[in-house]
Amino acid sequence: MEFTEKVVLVTGAAGGIGKETAKLFASHGAKLVLVDLDKKALDALVDELQLEDYLIQEADVTNEQQVENFVQNTKAKFGKIDVFFNNAGIEGKDASIIETTAEDLEKVLNVNIKGVFFGLKHVLALMVEQGYGSVINSASITGLRGARGLAPYSASKHAVISLSKSAALEVVDAGVRVNAICPGYVDTRMMLAIEEGKASGQAQQLRAKTMENVPMKRYAKPEEIANLVLFLASDASSYITGSQYVIDGGLLA
Repeated sequence: MEFTEKVVLVTGAAGGIGKETAKLFASHGAKLVLVDLDKKALDALVDELQLEDYLIQEADVTNEQQVENFVQNTKAKFGKIDVFFNNAGIEGKDASIIETTAEDLEKVLNVNIKGVFFGLKHVLALMVEQGYGSVINSASITGLRGARGLAPYSASKHAVISLSKSAALEVVDAGVRVNAICPGYVDTRMMLAIEEGKASGQAQQLRAKTMENVPMKRYAKPEEIANLVLFLASDASSYITGSQYVIDGGLLA
């Protein structure tokens, strides 16, 4: 679990899971490349962690040129990428399939599928060249089941799992591993936004009801998701690739 001198690239680094994962890798000695649209939040994270050897990249993962740029900038500064947490994603609006607009559908699919795909495309090229690397894609338990009112999000996370498997098969001979994580309910801004979308003004009541359906009777803490990412990034998971790991407090059980 030691990451001293290893370079870890995190997209969506200003979000709940991304931020906690960056903190965890930093505590294990990693050099961080933090990517997000919110540069102020990235600057605040750097200050909080008191990072010295790092790279901040303000980028839109749906723009392939910007993705290629932050990968090349990472290579120019550090010469490698050991770990890629392909984490950027959005939930979209809560609406039935009938009510979902083409614009809303496209926005979710662009970030959650194209963004993941572009990240894989350009990071894997470098990792194959290196002959090593571990990629962890952020999927969801909704990538393993349906989600009423969040069909585009659910469809996109199904796609992330499929992309992870395909990518794993394509790069296994190069010594590169690709896996996906499938969190359930996590105590983050995204989860709060989903709850507000489903029960405006009554999000806390909805949360309490939802927790009753989780065997562990609570939401995950973002740092618990980060622990799984750390494991899949480490040499402790050296025989694991093409897999999706559910972390949901027993919900799907």
